[in-house]
Amino acid sequence: MKVRVLGCSGAIAKNCRTTSFLVDDDLLVDAGTGVGDLTLAEMAAIDDVVLTHSHLDHVAALPLMLDAVASRRAKPLRVHALRATIEALRAHVFNNVIWPDFASIPSREAPFVSFHDIVVGEQLSLGSRMKKHVEVLPAVHSVPACGFAIRHTDARASWVFSGDTERNSAFWQRINQIEVAMLVIETAFSNREQALAQRSLHLSPGTLAGELAQMDPASSYPIYITHTKPAETAEIMSQIGQFGADGTRWDIRWLEAATVLEL
Repeated sequence: MKVRVLGCSGAIAKNCRTTSFLVDDDLLVDAGTGVGDLTLAEMAAIDDVVLTHSHLDHVAALPLMLDAVASRRAKPLRVHALRATIEALRAHVFNNVIWPDFASIPSREAPFVSFHDIVVGEQLSLGSRMKKHVEVLPAVHSVPACGFAIRHTDARASWVFSGDTERNSAFWQRINQIEVAMLVIETAFSNREQALAQRSLHLSPGTLAGELAQMDPASSYPIYITHTKPAETAEIMSQIGQFGADGTRWDIRWLEAATVLEL
């Protein structure tokens, strides 16, 4: 399985794209501004989108992508998200004010997009060409949110994405029960902004260390840091780099756009 990092920044700036990952060529995880780097053919090949939550940096490109390729598709794009996320999209984006309601265009019987509720703990089989097992993981954020564990159905180890989250013991309880190939986890703010991180329910290096301490000591997999604010990335990674001073064993790396992660 290949995971192409389209965007992994906590905000926009030159060469910074917000959260979006393309799994193989047919499953999109979040739809931030990184989707705009795909070709029309690549966008048209996507059959399923899974969304972690409703915030703009994770959904901004979804309406624009639909507008670009809907007429090229023979069937609706399937969007899978928590009920609250779908309600937010339908009320505030696909509302015929901000953007046309593609769930009823060209008709309600044959729309360009269909929305499908998911719940934490649910396990899905998605993908039209290479079937993927997708498990919905818990997240703790300022709006209803989730993460995902994804693998090919014939594989054992999963690519795990935390989504936007603050401290989340339920997340660790679950991923310590499965085989993890790699973890992508957010750390949006530096320790200098720890109070803001806590108010907005994001991680900072100080709280990240506490989260990683819950990782099963018998496990060993690379941990990629995502969603750093561009103005604070160097500071965040410097603070995370100090984790090694106390003998911690974590293999922590900064995630970069255009990286292809292979499982």
